[in-house]
Amino acid sequence: MILHVRFLLPPMYEAALPALLAVAEDISPVVQALPPDAALVDVRGAERYFGRDTAGLAALLRVRLLAHCGVDCVIGAGPGPMIARMAAREAVPGTTRVVTAQETAGFLADKPVAALDGVGTATARTLCSYGLDSAGRVAAAPLAVVQRLLGVRAGREVWERARGVDRTAVVPDALSRSMAAERSFDVDELDGDRHRRALLSLAGELGARMRGERQVCRSLALTVRYADRSVTTRTRTLREPTAHSAALTATAYAMHESLGLQRARVRGLSLRAEGLVPAEGTARQLSFDPADERARRLEAAADRARARFGPGAVIPGALAA
Repeated sequence: MILHVRFLLPPMYEAALPALLAVAEDISPVVQALPPDAALVDVRGAERYFGRDTAGLAALLRVRLLAHCGVDCVIGAGPGPMIARMAAREAVPGTTRVVTAQETAGFLADKPVAALDGVGTATARTLCSYGLDSAGRVAAAPLAVVQRLLGVRAGREVWERARGVDRTAVVPDALSRSMAAERSFDVDELDGDRHRRALLSLAGELGARMRGERQVCRSLALTVRYADRSVTTRTRTLREPTAHSAALTATAYAMHESLGLQRARVRGLSLRAEGLVPAEGTARQLSFDPADERARRLEAAADRARARFGPGAVIPGALAA
């Protein structure tokens, strides 16, 4: 069985995720991080080791999280990651929603087709236009009909998932492929200039950390938390893998502007670098712009100064004002 664990973290507290994952790894070594606040845990081997069923292991994990980290969680359990995620949506804090393999068909029957993994807005609209508006109806339809509507490959995937067939696996150590930084405001902030200053600081921090570890990222994810505790997340793929702070900052600014937050009361911002890969294994497009080359040389010099005198030795002028 697979557990989907959603940690009930305070706002802008994504940095606690590694410690929470370490607690989960004491129960099962097969743990996949789902930043910013969730994880998948494969407990099939742990059930025999601890002599507990899935619900018992979930209760053990919850008690250890509360004891060691002071964090409660919501847990869903199922035969695969998709069912576990869907079960977690129905669980309330302090409880575990377990869906066994025998219960999968009944659990999925009345679920809207959009709740299935891989079914986006356009796919759901297509299926609903033909009366296939629930997972149960898609599962009851002939495979050839679904493939005719969605294509051979996509049709088979959606049809199988509607029947509870989930071929995805829990991939351990996925947290190493992302890196996050967060900023929270003392008061709910409406000033766009202060948002941009926070993004400049976040991008600079992520860039320096990646360069220090000789890594680059393929995409950035921006999370905005509002005064009413709602959250908006945007992800954008970079033109090329990079750890250059200027490129990260420009992408973060573009995502922020696309949200149109002129009158939004923002409580905090989080920036996550995703798809981390070693810098040595990536290529960089050469630039004939002398300003870009000069900025990269200055960035390297600033990194050396920070390594010697501390992270606050060199900061952008906009942050010093």
